Amino acid sequence: MLAHDQDSLKRTPLHSLHVSLGGKMVPFAGYDMPVQYPAGVLKEHLHTRAAAGLFDVSHMGQIALRPKSGKLEDAARALERLVPQDIVAIAQGRQRYAQFTNSDGGILDDLMVANFGDHLFLVVNAACKEQDEAHLRANLSDDCIIEQLADRALIALQGPKAEAVLAKFCAEAPAMTFMDAGPHEVAGIKCFVSRSGYTGEDGFEISVPVGDAERLARMLLDNPDVLPIGLGARDSLRLEAGLCLYGHDIDTATTPVEAALEWSVQKSRRTGGARAGGFPGAGKILAHFDNGASRRRVGLRAEGRAPVREGALLFADSAGGEPIGKVTSGGFGPSLSAPVAMGYVPVSLAALGTKLFAEVRGQRLAVQVAAMPFVKNTYKR
Repeated sequence: MLAHDQDSLKRTPLHSLHVSLGGKMVPFAGYDMPVQYPAGVLKEHLHTRAAAGLFDVSHMGQIALRPKSGKLEDAARALERLVPQDIVAIAQGRQRYAQFTNSDGGILDDLMVANFGDHLFLVVNAACKEQDEAHLRANLSDDCIIEQLADRALIALQGPKAEAVLAKFCAEAPAMTFMDAGPHEVAGIKCFVSRSGYTGEDGFEISVPVGDAERLARMLLDNPDVLPIGLGARDSLRLEAGLCLYGHDIDTATTPVEAALEWSVQKSRRTGGARAGGFPGAGKILAHFDNGASRRRVGLRAEGRAPVREGALLFADSAGGEPIGKVTSGGFGPSLSAPVAMGYVPVSLAALGTKLFAEVRGQRLAVQVAAMPFVKNTYKR
């Protein structure tokens, strides 16, 4: 990369910490981010599964949605005009996974929405955050004050020892369960804490004021159970967990049903529900719920040791024939010591155990449709 290109990248509040820890910095979503540290991707991945890993996710967008009426339900109903999820039903202190959809039923971005009592707290993807904010302002400004929380960093503490580590700084942490979210003090710092993450492991995401971010990160890293984790292991962890990466496994041409995300759309927003439809692309999305979609995101396990990467074409036969689908994420699963992937195939070929073939370097390698997550999640329910 040219020096002036490097200089044009944004930096998170933890940039100097990454450099001091020996992070290998790479461009990601317009930011200079650590892809790995001296321990390496494999060790970072396995350490997160066995103990606890600390991730800098400050490049993500954080947005507060405040009702102009003073009634949170008004903000929730307004947001329901843009997403197919039941936002009204999110209890105070809880959060929910959602998607912004377009008029064709495709996904503009996926996000987390939390109820903080007097406002909704949204976390959106780094590459989409400007468009998401503009989308909110264009559609909800009559009902909501939309506030970009640019003065906050975001870190994730993930792994089976995350609770024990965070409990030393936040007395309420052990009582939280999966998808609890709200304001909490962490080491005396006023933070927003959710019990969630992007690894399939138990863990927490902590929104912290920029001025306190490095101090808090260093306090957590002082625990011998905690290692800093880069983007490389973050990707392999989320792939093993069967979690979608926006722009790869889901995009503007993918509906939630095609993406196997039906679980995220509550019955109240589906056909016959109390507030059915009313979101962009509802006609197509509800038709997919009612009649099925023609393709589906599935997990794939290769029979050999060679990783099947994003972009690999999928075939029904070992030779000849047109491609029937494509891999959208793929790599080596360190926890399984085997390659794993996900991609889209016709519904007729989506049953578990279906044998397909992925084209890798001119050869067709046998793969099998497999259940996801590939590694059992350990969320604290």
